[in-house]
Amino acid sequence: MESGGRRTENPRLPSSVHVRIQMRLIFLGPPGSGKGTQAALLSEKYNVPSISTGDMLRQSVEAQEELGLKAREYMDKGAFVPDELIIAIVKSRLAKPDCEHGFILDGFPRTFAQSEALDALLDSLSYPLDAVINIEVTSEVVLSRFSGRRTCRDCGHIYHIVNLPPKTPGICDDCGGILSQRDDDKPEAITKRLHVYMVQTAPLIQYYQKRGKLISVPGDKEVDVIHQSIVESLGLTERNT
Repeated sequence: MESGGRRTENPRLPSSVHVRIQMRLIFLGPPGSGKGTQAALLSEKYNVPSISTGDMLRQSVEAQEELGLKAREYMDKGAFVPDELIIAIVKSRLAKPDCEHGFILDGFPRTFAQSEALDALLDSLSYPLDAVINIEVTSEVVLSRFSGRRTCRDCGHIYHIVNLPPKTPGICDDCGGILSQRDDDKPEAITKRLHVYMVQTAPLIQYYQKRGKLISVPGDKEVDVIHQSIVESLGLTERNT
């Protein structure tokens, strides 16, 4: 951890990882691991933008940017946006002023090809990667989290029948709408997504581990406990905030 020109070593951190307040991080983890939540918490606490490919694509499309319009052609057809276009959008986003002092990439890269392209991009921008946070959860935990999730058909508010139940079963507290289970929250859909993750993204764990950038954190605990584990693993203490 660098602060005021001094570095405080953290024994839990790989020796090659030197994280500053102007952090540059990647968050990895299977769907339902809570990586988006944890990335958002770090983003808010340390004033570093949290960036996901989904958000980047939506923002680029809404802004009517050339890259966004090209991506929309694929999205409208239900096709995958090519890696080279994704990387171009990532480059455009990282070039914005709010990323000058760091960023958190949420769920990107997802494949070896994307990781190699990202390496080249970060080199070209002189943005060295500080660390990769891997949130570990079992398939059983993921299935439990998604299978219990219910979404209001009217306002989109999300509940969980165990962890965050509505006051009246099946009814939204906010608008009185009907709660239902989305198709992509059903076990068969989650199992398919987990398989894709294991085949395409999980190998990146070893890739970043070999580079000395990986920090693995158990993701089966309470949100605030996981957050504190990440903060401590990065060597970020209250005096650094």
